[in-house]
Amino acid sequence: MKAMTRKGFGPPEKLELREVDRPEPEDDEVLVRVRAASLNRYDWYDLTGTPWVGRPMTGLRGPKSPLIGADFAGTIETVGADVTGLQPGDDVYGLRDGALAEYVQARAGVALKPANLSFEEAAAVPMAGLTALQGIRDKAELQPGQHVLVNGASGGVGTFAVQIAKALGGHVTAVCSTRNVDQARSLGADEVVDYTRDDFTRGGRRFDAILDIAGSRSWSELKRVLAPEGRVIIVGGQKGNRLLGPLGHMVSTKLAAIRGSQEAVFFMAKPNRADLDALRELIEAGKVKPVVERRFDLGELPEAFRLIGKGHTRGKLVIAIP
Repeated sequence: MKAMTRKGFGPPEKLELREVDRPEPEDDEVLVRVRAASLNRYDWYDLTGTPWVGRPMTGLRGPKSPLIGADFAGTIETVGADVTGLQPGDDVYGLRDGALAEYVQARAGVALKPANLSFEEAAAVPMAGLTALQGIRDKAELQPGQHVLVNGASGGVGTFAVQIAKALGGHVTAVCSTRNVDQARSLGADEVVDYTRDDFTRGGRRFDAILDIAGSRSWSELKRVLAPEGRVIIVGGQKGNRLLGPLGHMVSTKLAAIRGSQEAVFFMAKPNRADLDALRELIEAGKVKPVVERRFDLGELPEAFRLIGKGHTRGKLVIAIP
């Protein structure tokens, strides 16, 4: 099969499209013919091998696998003997390392695709959608009527977070740049703060939860606008240095928040079928939709990675797999 591969950590120029063996699914896995994939900041870190503190997981001297990518959407070709609820011919979406290829085998992180989305639209959902859902619903424990602020509302996770928070009954304030103000409003934000003009940490409003994707504010700034029992959910940050990357901001914020009634937590999304099903229900009900900034062919992947590396993408970048 054709797959995008790399021989080592480094810039997008190291990517190479070549023939590799097709994966063989285990008894608890399905084999998916991939039709589309999408990129996340996670993929940029995986490609470049940064931050260095993560090398024990990604590979000390080089990547543990030559394959790359996580988000996918496609059609099941075969199912393992122990798989239930899925069958050959089902259109699915999910997460699995090595998704930028013609075929991928998947286990827990795969579910039926939203019927009202194309493969390319569906491929934009899994990692960003799960991060937003688990951050808002599980970590923030958002209740109807509560106030939530999304700092970094224009990217992949942010566009889903605004919509999911609204779907759960929250009053949503979105923080983004000038060019994304109209987009945030169209996604349902009750209020939008243009960070190039206004400082949300200097306002008088208090928030029950802050989903911090941008990682652009210190704990001392965030807690000023956090309710007495409020919580900051850290799901991203600026690239930072090559040693710690965004982890430096995450850890320092967590440590600074140890004392007091206000709390800071950070997490990584856990792929599972139940939450992918929950996202599908929200999407099919018209409450959530993926935002796709641009579509690329597989051979254009280096260009897509360069855009991810620069930051400031609007929604997701999707890759068509022929």
